[in-house]
Amino acid sequence: MPAPVWRPVDYHDVPVPHFGLLLSVDDFARLADRLRAAGTDFVIEPYLRFAGQPGEQWTMFLLDPAGNALEFKAFADDQQVFATT
Repeated sequence: MPAPVWRPVDYHDVPVPHFGLLLSVDDFARLADRLRAAGTDFVIEPYLRFAGQPGEQWTMFLLDPAGNALEFKAFADDQQVFATT
């Protein structure tokens, strides 16, 4: 499997390609807490991206055991999923 390429997004280097999963804000917070408690090594720690802008979202990135890049994210307003800044 080829190594991911890293692209700058919102002051972070994001692995490309990556698989993404959209969660509710509550589920995102619970998952982030469980992953932190388990000692997960994040590629990008959970944080709020684009605060106060269209597309505001919680996001985090990690690698699965096979090295695949995964993104988990949550929007307070699901109508903003495809919004642009």
